[in-house]
Amino acid sequence: MRKVLGVDVAVLGAGTAGMLAFDAAVKEGARAVLIEGGEYGTTCARVGCMPSKLLIAAADRAHLQAGAGEFGIHYEGLSIDSRQVMARVRRERDRFVGFTLQEIEAIPAEQRLLGKGRFRSNTLLEVGDRWLVKFKAAVIATGSTPYIPEELKVLEDRLLTTDSVFELEELPKSIVVIGLGVIGLELGQALHRLGVDVTLVGRSDKLGIFTDPQLQEEALKVFSEELPILTHTEIQTVTRQGDQALLTVRTPSGEQELRADYVLVATGRRANLAELALDVCGLDLDSRGVPDCNPHTMQCGDSNIFVAGDATGMLPLQHEAADEGRIAGRNAARYPMIQAGIRRSPLSIVFSDPQMAAVGQRVAAMIPGSFVSGSASFVTQGRSRMMGANKGLIKVYADCRSGEFLGAEILGPQAEHLGHLLAWAHQQRLTVQEMLSMPFYHPVVEEAIRTALAKCRRELLRVLPGGEPTLGIQV
Repeated sequence: MRKVLGVDVAVLGAGTAGMLAFDAAVKEGARAVLIEGGEYGTTCARVGCMPSKLLIAAADRAHLQAGAGEFGIHYEGLSIDSRQVMARVRRERDRFVGFTLQEIEAIPAEQRLLGKGRFRSNTLLEVGDRWLVKFKAAVIATGSTPYIPEELKVLEDRLLTTDSVFELEELPKSIVVIGLGVIGLELGQALHRLGVDVTLVGRSDKLGIFTDPQLQEEALKVFSEELPILTHTEIQTVTRQGDQALLTVRTPSGEQELRADYVLVATGRRANLAELALDVCGLDLDSRGVPDCNPHTMQCGDSNIFVAGDATGMLPLQHEAADEGRIAGRNAARYPMIQAGIRRSPLSIVFSDPQMAAVGQRVAAMIPGSFVSGSASFVTQGRSRMMGANKGLIKVYADCRSGEFLGAEILGPQAEHLGHLLAWAHQQRLTVQEMLSMPFYHPVVEEAIRTALAKCRRELLRVLPGGEPTLGIQV
């Protein structure tokens, strides 16, 4: 016999988005319950941001030491204890997870339920085999899981995902990484720098996050100089031979065999929605089973169902999940009085070396002829050369009529910091001239921003001879 619980807001999922949705609903005075179908602890802390950056930090230390000879500094006998590396990754990862568990434990026990949620209607949920939850509004924040192509499942324990790679007690001798996105690039390069024989494999030649063809080309050139990257590659056969994986792949240059201790699949994540029975809620679902939602209110159509975080199938980023959770929780508590929330300027960062960053509007979404650009190379940039980190390119974009800064794509040193500066400028809707009026010290990496902006300003003057008053450009 199930117990019946009546609430204003039911939140499914206790990750970043779910916890913040629950908190926002409670602050609005709603009776809310937090429902978790798996382990407590966020994707970011357990298998995402934190353990991956811990592994990258170890790889960066090794790479800096190995490359010190350029500066006349020589280390003898550099060795990597991969057991110690992985032990630290897990130890610090568990520490971060512990912080999220403390937040969960601070929630009164009667306001959190452990069990898989499943909709019976748009006002009723069953949770495990113990509870029925009647609700006025619900927030779906059930997160995501790694997508595993069917043909790779034959590898069994020779197959790794981001949910399992950090559990390795020591690093393998060799690994094939399937996927050229953020996760594949970050982990592939880190493992390579920690002494693992790595091959990256992708169906296209798009590496990381860039949409500007010039940045895409530059990224592929830079990273191909460090480790093997197979592009436009199709997997033909997958077999397991003893404790190794054997892949036959077709590349533009012919068929190849890849043999490795493990295959790491980094082909993206899928929203955890299949077991929720969303069809009974009357929602419009896309081909992936993801409900259509308004990104400003997080409401699904005009229903009492809201969605946030990875479950949206949109940007799987922690800061986006946090914003979406707050908006969804607040609107669920106020339903049917819906209000658009504040969305921040888009910002994406890849912790590769050189780093990648994308700010504001993406080139792929801009209308040709409506914008101009300016670029600067880090190859000749002063501070970058001093640090021996002179690789990459920055490109900025501005609106042709107003001179407003639209966005940027960056491949280069300290892109995580450059990206933040430009995201702040984008959110303030600054013009190129206003940005150029800001201080730039010398010699710093940020001077590359100034160079790119100055070239962009020249392009603005070219397309609008004499300039328009809105540009604020002084010749």
